[in-house]
Amino acid sequence: MSIIIFFLVLFVLILVHEWGHFITAKKTGMRVDEFGIGFPPKAAGFRRKGDETEYTLNWLPIGGFVKIWGENYEDVEDEENAKDKDRGFSAKPKWAQALVLVAGVAMNIIFAWFLFVIMFMAGVTLPVEESKASDEAVLYVAAVQPDSPAAVLPPATTITAIEYNGQFIEGPSASEFSTAVSEAAPNPVLVTYKTKEGTESVELTPQQGLDQDDPERYVVGASLYMLETQQQSFFASLVSASKATWYGLTGIMSGLWHLISQAIVGDADFSQVTGPVGIVGLVGDAASEGFIKLLEFTAIISLNLAVINLLPFPALDGGRLVFVVIEAATRKRIPPEWAGRVNLVGFALLMLLMIVVTYKDIANLL
Repeated sequence: MSIIIFFLVLFVLILVHEWGHFITAKKTGMRVDEFGIGFPPKAAGFRRKGDETEYTLNWLPIGGFVKIWGENYEDVEDEENAKDKDRGFSAKPKWAQALVLVAGVAMNIIFAWFLFVIMFMAGVTLPVEESKASDEAVLYVAAVQPDSPAAVLPPATTITAIEYNGQFIEGPSASEFSTAVSEAAPNPVLVTYKTKEGTESVELTPQQGLDQDDPERYVVGASLYMLETQQQSFFASLVSASKATWYGLTGIMSGLWHLISQAIVGDADFSQVTGPVGIVGLVGDAASEGFIKLLEFTAIISLNLAVINLLPFPALDGGRLVFVVIEAATRKRIPPEWAGRVNLVGFALLMLLMIVVTYKDIANLL
């Protein structure tokens, strides 16, 4: 099931990205020969009546493309295509070429924003101040200290009840949990928690020395906050979605810049880099937590695709945009054979990276 959901998510994101290129090329008067999902060989295709574009589904489900005539400096002056000479990509103004190249990235960002709007309107689970929390709020374990009593709690844990000194509290707040630890110390507190796998209980024995600001204080080493599902109005959702999109983009760019800069000096940690196989598992995990979580995951992936595609690397939109900028600055056309070779090398390197990351993902599963 995870694989099916993964391909559906991938299909939608590729469709959105390529549609951005497609519609912008059409609106700027370019001739679009093919709109493809996946890479050749072609599995199926069709043309709509009166439409010059062929819509294809291809066997390699690792991307998509829009084939714009003249984009790769095809012979726009041959006899067969003479009538469309002015409709080639390379024949259009540089602003139009740049607009077509960034349109896919823009659509990925807009699509992520749209998904965030739906999320906030449907209701998202957010941290809330205890004083403002309703009865529906739950106590969530945000983090645990290594080698502390709370380290036995698994990630994404919700505390549903605590028991100490003969007292039982169902649905405790953060302050009630802290009070229970203080009053029970040095005796254990029975904590009932809920994860995706079910509900379990564990005894946590408070310890001293874990709080650097107050070494004498008894704590269990858990960082807690209240979570509550909140629905927002349409206009409030627009604002929240804009903020989420901005923070998502800046966070992704910051993380990618850090990874690249560390890679240059040989200190990069690629253990957190995930390929298609790893994403299948992540999609499955997100789907298991509900439709809203899947929307959030899809939005984040869409923002990642936007940022990666803007990198000034050959074969990516950012790399092709660099060519357009160079041609605009020099007022000379880059020799098509050299542009083709650079893009081919870039594509080969991307495929090699994909293979390496996929191998790592498979190795981690074994």
